[in-house]
Amino acid sequence: MSLVMLGIMLVLLLAGFPMMMPLLAATVAAFIFYLPDLSLQLVVQQMIGGVKPAALIAVPMFILAADIITRGHSADRLVDVVMRFMGHIRGGLAVSVTAACALFGAVCGSTQATVVAVGGAMRPRMLKAGYNDSFSIALIINAADLAYLIPPSIGMIIYGVISGTSISELFIAGIGPGLLIIALFSAYCIWYAKKHNIPVEPKASWGERMTSVRRAIWPLGFPAIVVGGIYGGIFSPTEAAAICVLYALILETLVFRSIKLREIFDIALSTGAVTSVVFILIAAGAAFSWVLSYAQIPQQLIAAIGLEGAGPIMTLVALNIAFFVGCMFVDSIVVILILVPIFAPLIKAAGLDPVLVGVLITLQVAIGAATPPFGCNIFTAVAVFRRPFMDVIRGVPPFLIILFAATVLIVAFPPIALFLRDLAFR
Repeated sequence: MSLVMLGIMLVLLLAGFPMMMPLLAATVAAFIFYLPDLSLQLVVQQMIGGVKPAALIAVPMFILAADIITRGHSADRLVDVVMRFMGHIRGGLAVSVTAACALFGAVCGSTQATVVAVGGAMRPRMLKAGYNDSFSIALIINAADLAYLIPPSIGMIIYGVISGTSISELFIAGIGPGLLIIALFSAYCIWYAKKHNIPVEPKASWGERMTSVRRAIWPLGFPAIVVGGIYGGIFSPTEAAAICVLYALILETLVFRSIKLREIFDIALSTGAVTSVVFILIAAGAAFSWVLSYAQIPQQLIAAIGLEGAGPIMTLVALNIAFFVGCMFVDSIVVILILVPIFAPLIKAAGLDPVLVGVLITLQVAIGAATPPFGCNIFTAVAVFRRPFMDVIRGVPPFLIILFAATVLIVAFPPIALFLRDLAFR
């Protein structure tokens, strides 16, 4: 049955159908040919059940907040404050890109929005400063991965809903790995700048720095709302998402006046289109995952590849490889929906902390977003920067190596991810 479902999915994908169709077709085929005693109404019930969890309300909210601030002035102000403090050191411009991606990711939670907002502002400055274009683009699309690790993270929300893991704990656990990647990327950027003799930017005065801080104080309120509000016990992640939308509206329409009220409808329409795609995928994935679980396909696959009874380290290695490879070819949401139920029995048997697993899955999903052949950040960069595909991916390998090193460190030293979670919740 699993081979037939996989075959149907591959055929439809190669034929150019959107991902929801292969998922639904494989699910319906399994019901008709292998589960004839079950009513097809179960497919609809599982689809509806897949999008019923209240925590999923946070997804469209964070998407809407990201759309609003991407069209406003928040990104420019965040980039400027980082540049004022970091631009004068060797490699400071590249380090600033990494830090700006982290800050903007903490505002919007979207890797693609981060590529557009930070990349649009910083790539011309990097080229003018003497950085190679392939290095500049590769840095931008890989540093944008931080948006998936540093809260809020849409990937963590979906994993939390599917696995039943606390989203609040996942959010805070992503901070440590995010800081690790910032440090590793920054070290590489400084080495690269020294090797290629990239000139430094003029040093900003403390007056200029304080001015940039004052200009960025409002956008910096987003991470304060998400992290401070959730861990201060003021509101839940879902409520934080709603407050972020209200804050973004007030900020961009009344404070910065960068968006007119008549533009809100177009922004909401764009958010609705993206959200509908995400929720259709979640619904189709929920039905598909139910069939897998009902037919005990995860257990069969685990036994077939020799992972039955595997220890924690072997389980984490297999999980990281599976999610990384999957996200190279398929949308990250689909990969999470399909693979999490498959690995669930193995994770439970190995006694792994579901929060640690969620952080590693989110990291692999983020890496896959910037990995050929089908990483979404790559195609976003191709469209935004108008560069050929090969030019965009030419500088990617060093950053992939750094991200793999970060993965190894987290697997070897779980407190990197779990220290802040334990501090806040244990």
